[in-house]
Amino acid sequence: MPGTPLESIPVHLVKGFLGSGKSTLIRGLIDQKPADETWAILINEFGQVGIDQAMFQAREDLVVKGLPGGCLCCQLAFVLQATLVNLLHRHRPDRLIVEPSGLGHPAGLLDVLRGEAFHGILDVRDIIVVLDPARLDEPRVREHETFRDQLAMADAVVLTRTDLASSGQVEAAHRHAADHWPARKWILEAPNGQLPISRLLYSEGHAAMTEEPLASDAHDRLRAVAERGRVVMLDDVISRPERGKPIHETATALGYTTLGWRWHPDTRFDLDCLTGVLDRLSPELRVKGVLNTDAGWKLYNRGDGAARLEPSVWRLDSRLEVIGEAGGLPDPEALQADLAACAD
Repeated sequence: MPGTPLESIPVHLVKGFLGSGKSTLIRGLIDQKPADETWAILINEFGQVGIDQAMFQAREDLVVKGLPGGCLCCQLAFVLQATLVNLLHRHRPDRLIVEPSGLGHPAGLLDVLRGEAFHGILDVRDIIVVLDPARLDEPRVREHETFRDQLAMADAVVLTRTDLASSGQVEAAHRHAADHWPARKWILEAPNGQLPISRLLYSEGHAAMTEEPLASDAHDRLRAVAERGRVVMLDDVISRPERGKPIHETATALGYTTLGWRWHPDTRFDLDCLTGVLDRLSPELRVKGVLNTDAGWKLYNRGDGAARLEPSVWRLDSRLEVIGEAGGLPDPEALQADLAACAD
């Protein structure tokens, strides 16, 4: 009821490094959603144009909100609080799922969710961290501060993409996830992102870990810059691209760079040409997009070198994001020219 005070709304943080399968996991949970519950999904992306929200179809019992252009814990912390206040009072969800950026640090986000503004309103449940076993073979990922801190703060760990990993990689991931104190409440494999809904519905409150990191110097510096500049990049105010004039966005932070483009919705790509261009990009790059093609609207999602193509419900514009380590991305002008050659 509109006049009923908001109280103890369960909040679930689904975290994980870039390309680990967070959105796929959440989509699987939505498919199991109790019919009598309204859910709100808040998605944060490191990239500037916002792709992940296009993976979800909003409906009466599901509200999807995207916050692109940084991480919630530092660059968008002040935006997060205002967005949540509006989201909670306008839609009054029974449950809130927050998907932070793969480079987002959990400590700052918890500070907001447990802050005075949401005291008694939000009930932070078990923090779920999504882990792709194959990523443990990559020193640059395994040694990344945010990757380590995400696991350190996890109440529970979901091993995704196990169907693409070797048995040795899966066993090593189990050992790595369990190598913390206190012990994780549970560690489960979720091939194809399928996690039993009971793990969400019957989760407990987040328990602070003895090893829990309280801060991150890199994220603290970004937070200080954001607070001075007060730069707000909300999806609601992003301008619409003109026909034949794609909008290009780029940003660098935390050792990673993102290249993003948006095209007018009437721009149509030749699917074979498009996938050819994207598949030639380095397998180390994270690539995702939602694009209007001659075969209909398609969602392109590539992580750890493996790409998936599926139909998309998004129709507002075509979007593409390429994320990789700073200095390791393709020349943006050359890539844009290759993409333009695939468009009519």
